[in-house]
Amino acid sequence: MNTDNELKKSLGLDEANPIPADYKIPYFVYQDDMNKMDQSHKRIEKWLLVLLFVIFFALVGTNVYWIAYELSYQDVVVTETTQDGNGVNVIGTSGDIDYGAKEKDS
Repeated sequence: MNTDNELKKSLGLDEANPIPADYKIPYFVYQDDMNKMDQSHKRIEKWLLVLLFVIFFALVGTNVYWIAYELSYQDVVVTETTQDGNGVNVIGTSGDIDYGAKEKDS
């Protein structure tokens, strides 16, 4: 809260003039306003804290769900590379490409 001298300076009054009654508020009114503001700040802080917890648990929950989803699949192992009837080659899991029989140019 402004002191009397700071209030006089902000109103453009010199130190000899009194502060108008319109600019003075009783202390209990000021204190009541401060209490209301503190309560509203605490309420906002509680909601923000709850929101952060909800976001955190949602993030953890979706990650756990995704890991469980990915673990539900089994790895498929192809042991040999083959070629279908049209000469199209199939690639095995070792990364090698089997090009199959080459046609002879005539």
